[in-house]
Amino acid sequence: MTDAPLSLSFNPAGIELDRRQGLSRQLYQALRLRVLDGRLASGTRLPASRDLAAALGVSRNSVVRAYDQLFAEGFIEGRVGDGTYVAQLPQTALPAKTPGKKTPAALSTNWLDLPVVPSAKATRSAALGRVENNHLALPPSGPPRAFRVGVPAFDLFPFEVWAKLNAAFWRKPDLQQLCYGDPAGDERLRGLIAAYLRSSRGMQCTAEQIVITSGAQQGISLCAQLLVEPGDGVAIENPGYRAAGHAFAVAGAHLHGVAVDSEGIDCAELAGLSDCRLAYVTPSHQYPTGVVMSLARRLELLAWAERNQGWIVEDDYDGEYRYSGAPLAPLAALDRQGRVLYVGTFGKVAFPALRLGYLVLPPGLVQAFSQRRAVDVRHSEVSTQAVMAEFMAAGHFQRHIRRMRRAALSRRNTLLAGWPRDIPGVGNLPSVVAGLHLTVAVDSQARERELVEQAYSVDIEINALSSYWLPDSSPPPDLRAGLVLGFAAVPEAAISAALGRLEKVWRR
Repeated sequence: MTDAPLSLSFNPAGIELDRRQGLSRQLYQALRLRVLDGRLASGTRLPASRDLAAALGVSRNSVVRAYDQLFAEGFIEGRVGDGTYVAQLPQTALPAKTPGKKTPAALSTNWLDLPVVPSAKATRSAALGRVENNHLALPPSGPPRAFRVGVPAFDLFPFEVWAKLNAAFWRKPDLQQLCYGDPAGDERLRGLIAAYLRSSRGMQCTAEQIVITSGAQQGISLCAQLLVEPGDGVAIENPGYRAAGHAFAVAGAHLHGVAVDSEGIDCAELAGLSDCRLAYVTPSHQYPTGVVMSLARRLELLAWAERNQGWIVEDDYDGEYRYSGAPLAPLAALDRQGRVLYVGTFGKVAFPALRLGYLVLPPGLVQAFSQRRAVDVRHSEVSTQAVMAEFMAAGHFQRHIRRMRRAALSRRNTLLAGWPRDIPGVGNLPSVVAGLHLTVAVDSQARERELVEQAYSVDIEINALSSYWLPDSSPPPDLRAGLVLGFAAVPEAAISAALGRLEKVWRR
């Protein structure tokens, strides 16, 4: 940062830091809040890191880390030779949090008393029929191989630690835990998840806002069941996560595929959908394009939800994986109107078969979601929740996330270094700053199909980008072509061997 004199346009008075907690995180949160509520307007010049550190009585490193995170998330920008300024953000400023907001009318009644009428059933069937003729492609089973998408480096999971914790639970179980439990999930686990999200994501949530689910997909399905009436419009990213689209279609939604550009979902296109009050997004690392939603677009999306009294379902499926700086703050951390439902999962940091996820909900929705889940499964399996709670409380979870992030980075680098160059019809590799997969453009669907088939012939999994688009999408078919590759599922040696086979078959 430029060490210029302390700017008169910013006064650090009022920023109080608790020295028993992380100073850089507190400073980052304090500055971010001032940008969002307008106390730090766009174009405001910030003090040099050394001067702000002196004014607050903290180390310069703490200020530098806070500035770095704000820069990564788009709150501030550097001007060469002129210092650091608050970035130019949309004029759709987020309004202050409204106290005492009531539960939306759609959920204020007891949903258990609502009849399922024939017209609703017919609408659901018709909607589902519009999505791949009722066909949902299931994730591949069996041992992972290169380049399976959506699978973390679970070969590095500390199974011995997990086994000991599991054995300790069953050696002398708390008999109270073996009775019927809270449909929202284990209280201790919910508290630990809330604490983790507060420290790692800047989300000001409590245990009471969390509902444990059987993976992220159940969380998405619950959102569809409770927030969608038959015939409602639902916006989903296009291309996007097709299983989410199926969940909303089964609930009777009319799906609107909204384009994704270099900043995320197109909010101008979204604003033109008159029947739409719910949007499903993957802002931390768009699935499958890999785009990270910009701060300006995040604020635009939140403003859309506020204007329309709508909902945003935020799927943060691999948000832990960012390869420079800390993970970005999710939409839910910026939401001050209770419009975002946050979907989280342990499957991307542990292993998919764990089937353990969670929802972070606006307070007014928690009871309805808990009741709905009670009808489906009564409550989650007890020992898995208890063991995960102990795994987190003992510090294993945070250590494992760091290990997984290092492993994913190393495996990403192996893929990037060994990728076959100058293959006809295949575009350049993208930069990969987050997530567990990347997408490479291909010049036609015919060429995409040929490349995928050749890869499978040598025991390599590659997904076709064209399969992630809604069938009635407007872009010409050849603009939908590409290759989607996961890079974390297998170790570096297996990646290198797979790349060697891939190059041979593609250059035949």
